[in-house]
Amino acid sequence: MSWEKEVRELERRRQLAKQQGGRDGIARQHAKGRLTIRERVDALLDEGSFREQGQATAIPDYDDNDELLGFVPANYVVGFGKIDGRRVVVGGEDFTLKGGSPNAAGLRKSVYAEHLASQYRVPFVRMLEGGGGSVKGGGRKGGTVGEPVFSEPRFKIIADVMSEVPVISGAMGAVAGFPAGRLVASHFSVMTRHTAQVLIGGPALVERALGVRLTKDELGGAEIHASSGIIDNLAEDEYDAFRQMRQFLSYLPSNVFERTKRLPCNDTRERMEQDLLSAVPREANTPFDMRAILEMVFDLGSFFEMAPYYGPSQICGFARLDGQPVGVLANDNNHYAGAMTAEAAQKYRRFVETCDTFHVPVVNFVDQPGFMIGPEAEKNGTIRYGMAAVAAAAQATIPWAVIQVHKGFGVATAAHYAPGSYVLAWPSVESGALPLEGGVAVAFHREIAAAGDPDAKRKQLEDGLRQARSPFPRAESFAVHELIDPRETRPMLCEWVDWIQTQLDQLTGQVRFGMRP
Repeated sequence: MSWEKEVRELERRRQLAKQQGGRDGIARQHAKGRLTIRERVDALLDEGSFREQGQATAIPDYDDNDELLGFVPANYVVGFGKIDGRRVVVGGEDFTLKGGSPNAAGLRKSVYAEHLASQYRVPFVRMLEGGGGSVKGGGRKGGTVGEPVFSEPRFKIIADVMSEVPVISGAMGAVAGFPAGRLVASHFSVMTRHTAQVLIGGPALVERALGVRLTKDELGGAEIHASSGIIDNLAEDEYDAFRQMRQFLSYLPSNVFERTKRLPCNDTRERMEQDLLSAVPREANTPFDMRAILEMVFDLGSFFEMAPYYGPSQICGFARLDGQPVGVLANDNNHYAGAMTAEAAQKYRRFVETCDTFHVPVVNFVDQPGFMIGPEAEKNGTIRYGMAAVAAAAQATIPWAVIQVHKGFGVATAAHYAPGSYVLAWPSVESGALPLEGGVAVAFHREIAAAGDPDAKRKQLEDGLRQARSPFPRAESFAVHELIDPRETRPMLCEWVDWIQTQLDQLTGQVRFGMRP
């Protein structure tokens, strides 16, 4: 006697689960320009690599003879797969069933997703679309309600897993409530520009609570969150989001117990770009293109920027140097002259902590005029967030290289140096306690006011003091490792990459840091 009958029933249930919300539900999803969760899984992962967990998980309906009458699949899909040959866990809501709001079976799989990634120490990718809980079904009497008092808080694993493995989240449609919380509990988050919204509460809830009538896009569309700090990047469509997810993951190890992998490099390490020699204008207040400098230094085409519209005076991203993944920090003087705003400081701290967590070395291009000043800066608490950024760098455990490109003034400059930093200076750098123009106006205001020609006096003082800020005395005093021709930046950094390989071999395990401002 065999178990063929039961096996046939098992296979039937697996097929029922894959029908999701049925033809009508899938058609409605496609009509809105969105893929289903199973289509997303297939598009993200290496072909044929998905191994679902809980294939037959569902809410069944039996008759009195224990015959299956109905079968509502779990509306959360989770399992293992591979991205570029690397094992990952991937999960996401099935919006074709209950609009992604978890049914009982889907909730259990959803809660399990982070545990699965943590247990097997593999990256976790969420593809989110749906709301949180619902008031429907809430007032029933009888049976057990709530979680047992001895249960571990559900959110603990969501926080814990970020200290263990890379977590990547994508907003593929409307994401509200609990899924929105999960979205931001990530090292990298991306939302589709035209089909996604991220909301704490949807329009109906906002109107009922606050009397404000707004659409989903007005509340939490791409135009809102590109600069809110809620998501890192925008994607033109879901396939662009998958591309960005794969690229972000390529810079990180699978978990904190592994080191970053250095890949073969087709770009010559001795490349010296002539344009670097004139990249920084001689006129101190003339802006220039820092991103063009980055492209000329790092492996060709390897720079991947994160959150370009949030805290835009600070550039954060990943790149490769002679095949070695590195975190990239730089100032964009086209925004507030590169000053550290409250938003830029928060972005900076979070990025440094991500690099420190996964032991990714940092290369920092400095053009820092200081913390942003003025009434808005004071209202935004800039100095608190700025000092948290300073603390993140000062306590970092990773190899860190600094290229002094242009300005370096005030306390904010301390955020650009970690213990043991390898410091290279360009001839264009100018540093001090304050920017020269503002410092002269404060320190010599009486002399300037008393002069027959105040503007000429101010210029005379500025020109004289600028000579004292030359990088040559700092190089002569061994205050930097080397004063270099800007064209030498890539070769010297590639050599530094060779030096730090032994450190990277030993930098594994979880990083601990204490309270920050």
